[in-house]
Amino acid sequence: MLSAFAQAFRTPDLRRKILFTLFIMAMFRLGSFIPTPGVDSQAIQTCLAQQNEASLLDLVNLFSGGAMMQLSIFALGIMPYITASIIIQLMRVVIPRFEDLHQEGQTGQAKLTQYTRYLTIFLGILQSTTTLSLARSGQLYPSCSESVIADDSVMMFIMMVIVMMAGTGVIMWLGELITERGIGNGMSLLIFTSIIAQMPSQLLSIGRAGKWGSVLAIIVLLLVVAIAVVYIEQAQRRIPVQYAKRMIGRRQYGGTTTYIPLKINMSGVIPVIFASSILAMPTMIAQFGDPSASWVQWIVAHFQPNSWFYLTFYGLMTLFFAFFYTAITFNPDEVADNMKRYGGFIPGYRAGRPTAEYLRYVINRITSAGALYLVIIALLPSLMIIPLKLTSGQMPFGGTTLLIIVGVGLQTVKEINTQLQQHHYEGFLA
Repeated sequence: MLSAFAQAFRTPDLRRKILFTLFIMAMFRLGSFIPTPGVDSQAIQTCLAQQNEASLLDLVNLFSGGAMMQLSIFALGIMPYITASIIIQLMRVVIPRFEDLHQEGQTGQAKLTQYTRYLTIFLGILQSTTTLSLARSGQLYPSCSESVIADDSVMMFIMMVIVMMAGTGVIMWLGELITERGIGNGMSLLIFTSIIAQMPSQLLSIGRAGKWGSVLAIIVLLLVVAIAVVYIEQAQRRIPVQYAKRMIGRRQYGGTTTYIPLKINMSGVIPVIFASSILAMPTMIAQFGDPSASWVQWIVAHFQPNSWFYLTFYGLMTLFFAFFYTAITFNPDEVADNMKRYGGFIPGYRAGRPTAEYLRYVINRITSAGALYLVIIALLPSLMIIPLKLTSGQMPFGGTTLLIIVGVGLQTVKEINTQLQQHHYEGFLA
């Protein structure tokens, strides 16, 4: 491992890409501490010190690296882009035009990327307006009585919305820079940076409360779960495929044997994000209602992160979205048609509909195991709160956090390995 690191920095091209990626990540973290014009930084720090309960915006704050609760210029983080990307993918099922663009190759993907950028800016305006409205009304920091907005004029409110929206555009640009000129996927690495940046301070705060045993248990749990996630994420079901020999002109094509790699968790972290986002909506709606109303009290009582109702609903939603998102991203009929077009077949199954039915049978079985794995990973941090004697706001990681950290780490290491092997060096995973 250490020799691979040394070889990576000895390779000029790879060293330049790694240093450029680290520089962009540092710029991203720097922007998370620059306050938006019109906010009172001292009041925000006072309110953050008094914030003990888990917030309904914890997921957004997680992906912004804590910048949202500080109302910085990067307060929205990467969340608008994630939401826009997911919406564009789901629109492929509803709008045939989007599916046609997806099948057009690089040109269609460029068009979809452009639509994603436009939608990101729109969601940035919507989310910044909502965040600032919550801050002005005092609902962003429910346990704090101080006003965090220094200038409450309409013009300053519009200026703050523009600054936060521009910050979202800059983050999107920084992520694309990493993808083009650095190592790994830029957006994923920025999310990784946001999550990692908060962990040390959260662990330290637990230790200062006299719970160093809980800190040690959390670190051990994190390592064990990370190993398990690596094992599951690397696992594949390989479907053998043979291609018949074909003569095109004077050349012979085909006659080879390959395989279709099917991951156990094909949906990635998307089901957990979807489930978390949907479960946060009732709590958000309840904050705008009358606290004495029966429906508001019912939501507050049942949608606590450590309640059995919340955990059960969370698990069921994760199961549903695991199957739903896998059905969107993997189409057995399309794969079977492509195989038939190029003379490929699965041994023991005829090309066409029998192949599609076999692939559908296999993917349903694999997705069942992958969905169960996602539910365990998603619920494990919430279930560990009780024996560790922590509150939901003190837990430094969640199911989404674990999957993102390990997934992005694996992806980045694989890309560095590829770069090293191109220079005839031994990789990290060798």
